[in-house]
Amino acid sequence: MITGAIFDLDGTLLDSMPIWDKAGEIFLHTIGIEAEPGLAKIMFCMSMTEGAEFLKERYHLDLDVDAIIAGINHTIENFYFYQVQLKEGVEQFLKDMRLSGIKMVGATSCDRQVFARALERLKVIHCFDRISTCTEIGSGKEKPDIYLAAAEHMGTLPKDTWVFEDALFAIQSAKNAGFRTVGVFDASNLENLDEIKKASDFYLEKLDTFSIFLAKASSK
Repeated sequence: MITGAIFDLDGTLLDSMPIWDKAGEIFLHTIGIEAEPGLAKIMFCMSMTEGAEFLKERYHLDLDVDAIIAGINHTIENFYFYQVQLKEGVEQFLKDMRLSGIKMVGATSCDRQVFARALERLKVIHCFDRISTCTEIGSGKEKPDIYLAAAEHMGTLPKDTWVFEDALFAIQSAKNAGFRTVGVFDASNLENLDEIKKASDFYLEKLDTFSIFLAKASSK
């Protein structure tokens, strides 16, 4: 059964992970600091606030957390405002789900001022009842707080709510909280692909087969 759906944005709906792989590095470069190798992997599961706190401590930055967040957002805003695209099949998948009467909420580690303009440009922001951010919730997706808040907003039970994510740690977090999970392919998560498939109730190479997904989800 499915009464509600929670969608991650970056890597699940938006083809945006390459910019996030470089965001911390680019920001540090703008203030004259060379990033350590593998910085993107270290920061992968952090919320914006957690990432800013990490950079402040790790690199002894003489900036407050809000200034670091603003700096990171500035490095990626133009990409979101003018370039980022939906992944293949996403627009129709969201429209079909909306037409089916299933409630939909977005859940993202990205800050609102960055993604909102992109979703408006791509004409899909109206598909969602709400989009929650980890910054506003107060924790990253290694904890299920953002998913629980989304389900509460929709008035749906976790067991009847499907979480669409591309990252292993987020899928595991949602699943451990009682949600049904849909793993979505993104090249940034290739090294965890086998584990993602095992952890997901369904695994989709791309979001282009809503009718098939609905039939399977309704039978669960």
